[in-house]
Amino acid sequence: MAPSALALLPIGLFLALFIGGGLYYQQAGVDFAFYQVPAPVAILPAILLALLLARGTLNQRVDALIRGCADNTLITMVLIFLLAGAFASVAKAIGGVDATVNFGLSLIPAPLVLPGLFVMTAFIATSMGTSMGTIAAIAPIAVGISEATELSTVLTIGTVMGGAMFGDNLSIISDTTIAATRTQGCEMRDKFRMNFKIALPAAIITLLWLAYQGAASEAQQVRGYDLWLVLPYIAVLGLALSGLNVLLVLFAGIVLAGVIGLVRVEDYHLANWAKDIYAGYGSMQEIMILSIFIGGLAALMKAGGGLAWIGAFIDRLSRKGSAPKDHRRAGEFSIVSSVALANLCTANNTVAIIISGSLAKDIAERYGVDPKRSASLMDIASCVVQGIIPYGAQMLLAASLAALSPLQLVSAVTYCWALGAVALISVVIGKPAGR
Repeated sequence: MAPSALALLPIGLFLALFIGGGLYYQQAGVDFAFYQVPAPVAILPAILLALLLARGTLNQRVDALIRGCADNTLITMVLIFLLAGAFASVAKAIGGVDATVNFGLSLIPAPLVLPGLFVMTAFIATSMGTSMGTIAAIAPIAVGISEATELSTVLTIGTVMGGAMFGDNLSIISDTTIAATRTQGCEMRDKFRMNFKIALPAAIITLLWLAYQGAASEAQQVRGYDLWLVLPYIAVLGLALSGLNVLLVLFAGIVLAGVIGLVRVEDYHLANWAKDIYAGYGSMQEIMILSIFIGGLAALMKAGGGLAWIGAFIDRLSRKGSAPKDHRRAGEFSIVSSVALANLCTANNTVAIIISGSLAKDIAERYGVDPKRSASLMDIASCVVQGIIPYGAQMLLAASLAALSPLQLVSAVTYCWALGAVALISVVIGKPAGR
């Protein structure tokens, strides 16, 4: 299909309505300004515009929309949303969240809670290879920590988001790592070493900032806790670290939390368990609808040549100059830009890497960029963008579990901002070079 910049207009319209509407109502002094124009509604005009701009018959355009909405990766995310909501709802209803928070605060001093939360989340995400499963497990605990301390919920959830993206970026079993190494033709261990040299400084910056933010926090008096109520979270983390599929992990957590509630919690019956599971499903309604529509919108923009236009535009820029081998920096900036723009349009870091993979490999070969360096930059760029866009699956899940607007979290994901800054410095100075 011929590249077309017009095919990218729908994502711009969606962002204008979603973010612009929130800013307008905030300026007007309306409470909950960013809730006044719900994202699943703001995206409808964008989908209509995408249908008008797409090529082919009307039925073909609608078919493209439906295929995008029914993408396998997207449906997997929707199932994670459902089970994560159900697990969080049941665990909270039986007192599991409060028990886990009090257990954690009894072990970690309040001023070190934020760095501890980041390290724990990063370790789990690196072991699991999925940011989604990590956020589903840890976000409810972060909400409880904010309630038991003077820390804001935005800050604790932003910490979890950062730790989850750290692990997703570094894990050798992450789908982004697999996609990046396969498209660039390098070994996972080599890409990990290259990534770690950039991620470690960003993590240190983040830990120092979190320690500063939490230095003055004081926990309320730690209340007693029933270790049996902590067991569902321990089991979920243990199963996740064992490599079990995240859907099975969450399902096991729902079952275990419910059984413990029936045995240990007075007046908790099967009917309560069923209602809590259903309430958890309902809490995920908004992000499920938006995610499905985002998938359809991305498919329409791809079918209309929008993503092809991004690739062609970056390719034209990367070919400027008479001596490509002397312009390594331009090549690396081109690789980063292609992935970042694709991620902005698709709201899926793995898909963005796959779409940009062949272009990035071509640019890397022309500019003498080492394959492991190229793979590392691709993964980092997608991690940064995915961690801060308010319509990405990770941000939507975290915001939903914490009852926040995703726009509130954008500035709170300190790690992703630090990682982006360190990566840009790395490109400018050319270190680590990868050779």
